Amino acid sequence: MNDLNEKKKLVEEYNSEFSYNENKSNIKISFERIAFIFFVFFIIAIVFLSKVILLSLEDKVFKKKILKKENFRSSIIDKKGNILAKTVPVINIGINPNLVIDKEKLLITLKLLFPKKDFKKKIYGTKFFYVQKKISKEKLEKLLLLGDKAFIQEEKIARIYPNGELFSHVLGQIDDNNNGISGLEKTFDYELTTSKKPIMLTVDTEIQYLIREELLKSENIFQNIGSAAILMNINNGDILSMVSLPDFDLNKREKIKDLKFINRATKGVYEFGSVFKTFTIAAGINYNIVQPETEFKKLKKRIVCADNPISEYDDKIPSDLTVEEILIRSGNIGSARIAEKVGIDNYNKFLQTIGILTNINFDIEEVGETQMGRWGKCKLLTIGFGHGIATTLLQLTKGYSIVSNGGFQVSPTLIQREKYENSKRILNEEVSIKLNPILRKVVSAEEGTAGFANVKGYEIGGKTGTADIATSGGYSKKKINTFAAVFPVSKPKFILVVMLDEPKANKEFVYHYRDGRPSYKGNWRNTAGWTTVWVTGQIIEKIGPILATKY
Repeated sequence: MNDLNEKKKLVEEYNSEFSYNENKSNIKISFERIAFIFFVFFIIAIVFLSKVILLSLEDKVFKKKILKKENFRSSIIDKKGNILAKTVPVINIGINPNLVIDKEKLLITLKLLFPKKDFKKKIYGTKFFYVQKKISKEKLEKLLLLGDKAFIQEEKIARIYPNGELFSHVLGQIDDNNNGISGLEKTFDYELTTSKKPIMLTVDTEIQYLIREELLKSENIFQNIGSAAILMNINNGDILSMVSLPDFDLNKREKIKDLKFINRATKGVYEFGSVFKTFTIAAGINYNIVQPETEFKKLKKRIVCADNPISEYDDKIPSDLTVEEILIRSGNIGSARIAEKVGIDNYNKFLQTIGILTNINFDIEEVGETQMGRWGKCKLLTIGFGHGIATTLLQLTKGYSIVSNGGFQVSPTLIQREKYENSKRILNEEVSIKLNPILRKVVSAEEGTAGFANVKGYEIGGKTGTADIATSGGYSKKKINTFAAVFPVSKPKFILVVMLDEPKANKEFVYHYRDGRPSYKGNWRNTAGWTTVWVTGQIIEKIGPILATKY
């Protein structure tokens, strides 16, 4: 019995031990499973965190790309697709003087590659310096062949202007941070930095070049300190060329502060003289106050208004003149009398209408404002022949377009438009019908003041303007000589306005007429007829075939 009980006890102990071991085993298995699950989750967590970190890094790279994109500027092209401004990758190469092994040897190499630069002080200094920004591939390879560890390369993007100075006043400048600071680069800064689409202009590079060349030649002939010219489609306002001299190389990235580099086509404000006589007569016709055949008799050679004398520039001008003859001969007294008839209110309204007294909305910010002071009897008379009012060449161009194109509103522009809206007629169409033939006679008639611009085949009409430059104490002997040319007069399409700043008479220069008359040696008169008209004729001879065939 005891033995039975003993055996039973042993069996129970065995079963109990077995159950414990089994449970222990089960616990071990469960723990391993849990560990495995934790391991799987750990791996998943690692993968997830890796992806998060990767995405974070990608975001930083993306932000860097965006930042880089902001430094990019889209191209500017002319109306034929020629590149005027473009952003390209470039390399800047510099030197850390502290790393140079053989400074004398390096100086010799640098002198051979950059003969106009002196690096001696910088080489023997301690500060990093640039050897060349936007270095050429050939020079870079020669430098790197030296194997000097002192050379440091920077990969950058740069704004380049293939034509250098040619469009400097139109395109404008950017600063070192790639922000537009003048010209179209400033006006369209947002568009250029947010879109890859190039901005197309209305200008023609070939015509721009030819006009600039003739203006440069004028400096050698007449010694003028500056000049400007605007060529515009008289009907839609498209500017084919806008030149102002002196200009500057946009690639040199120098901030221009000298006033001699002012944009004389848009920013400069000048008294233009007798070109305003066209507006005086146009106002008279528009308000039906005078007609081309209206006659003024016994015109004096000299009148006085508020102690200020007004006289004819030429004593040979007859005392009896029609309105037409007053414009052809550029009579001061006759123009003053026409202005008197038109009256202050009418003349003021007229100049407002054609944009002379209104601030012009243009594609670049460098635009001047008309200056004239208060209207009065004497002011009316002087404005009648072009003195006492100063405006811009751009506004003058707009005004001439309106009085010659049938009286339609026109807005000068440098930006190529996809659509052209029908213009509103703002003047009586009789103005152009009656005025344009007179402008033609200013050029073609023997007594006209613009005979040197009578280029065969182009039917040019226009008006000269010679003005003394105003000073604080009155007027100097220095001149602003201007010529506004409209062609072809029978069906006007183009307006070319040329201005020479402070030209000088050239007695030795031999002129030749363009209508078969014999050559003529220089005249002592420093007037537009003997300076600007000649230059305008030269320009039209060069650009005329292009305009006739392509426009």
